[in-house]
Amino acid sequence: MFGTVNNYLSGVLHAAQDYDGEALGTHLSLRDVHVQNHNLYIAQPEKLVDRFLKPPLDEVVSAHLKVLYHLAQEPPGYMEAYTQQAAACGAVVRLLQQLKDENWCLPLMYRVCLDLRYLAQACEKHCRGFTPGHVLEKAADCMMACFRVCAADGRASEEDTKRLGMMNLVNQLFKIYFRINKLHLCKPLIRAIDNCVFKDSFPLPEQITYKYFVGRRAMFDSNYQAAVQDLSYAFSNCPDRFASNKRLILIYLVPVKMLLGYLPRKSLLQRYDLLLFHDLALALKAGNVNRFDEIVRDQELVLIRSGIYLLVEKLKFIVYRNLFKKVFAIRQTHQLDMGDFLSALQFVGLADVSLDETHCIVANLIYEGKIKGYISHAHNKLVVSKQNPFPSIST
Repeated sequence: MFGTVNNYLSGVLHAAQDYDGEALGTHLSLRDVHVQNHNLYIAQPEKLVDRFLKPPLDEVVSAHLKVLYHLAQEPPGYMEAYTQQAAACGAVVRLLQQLKDENWCLPLMYRVCLDLRYLAQACEKHCRGFTPGHVLEKAADCMMACFRVCAADGRASEEDTKRLGMMNLVNQLFKIYFRINKLHLCKPLIRAIDNCVFKDSFPLPEQITYKYFVGRRAMFDSNYQAAVQDLSYAFSNCPDRFASNKRLILIYLVPVKMLLGYLPRKSLLQRYDLLLFHDLALALKAGNVNRFDEIVRDQELVLIRSGIYLLVEKLKFIVYRNLFKKVFAIRQTHQLDMGDFLSALQFVGLADVSLDETHCIVANLIYEGKIKGYISHAHNKLVVSKQNPFPSIST
């Protein structure tokens, strides 16, 4: 047993002496093969670790070995493991502060923070007695301590600055804040990256992840132009071999672009198994409100789980607009009888709709800018503008 532990600790020591952050991160990773070695499951490893390592690295390693010990129990002690991982994260903060003008240990920080998030998620899933999201939010607090150290590092050279670690941490924090539905906490992180002189120097995979989350946040803020810009960047720069990631980006990019008047190509949707949007696009183009409702109803769980149900519901305004534009094209007059709109709605399958509801729909379309005109209630007519009565949705 002690030979195995000594070999492990020697590996950690050599990685630290060689300033090899990647190797050090691997030695402290819960995804490395060493976690399967039962000889490393030690409840109180401090005395063994102290023989090889100095503070605060010894604290990081001791906490890691305790994590392995707690995860090996039956059932696994997720909460105890999380507590030790949080202690490891705190020790990493002290290590970052100690290495004033060096950033070689950033890969270690990434690994410790990533495993902290995984363990927090395991606690949320398996442990009882906590408010949903509580453990993940505490994990985010630990990561923020790392982020503050990185963001405050203005003394080191461009090659050695810890600010190069900011985007990795921001992406980790985004994943937590989106999961616990606290998107308002993303705003200061986005501001920090926007103000960072290295924002174009971060690794491309990190930039893709960052744009994906920033685009999603813009979508929830109804800032659709910004959402399209960021999500398009993420999609076009994501390598084709990561098809599942590209599909995930499209789940948000496609409906946002549809809201702006751009319908997706069937070939693209076929490639990523997203023909749901093709069906929606056909109903939208035809102004077939009933068919659109059927698709949304059938796919309700999928849309809710993806977080785009309300976004897709907003597309219904365009469906109504396209239907009513057909009425205008048929009548060829700028004074349209509201009864014609009611008949159109009934024609596409909305048998229960009333004239009052038709008035409400038209009023909302005018408010949304989908129709230029006004309702004359006295004459039960919609009077549309002679200049572009149905403005283009594409902007």
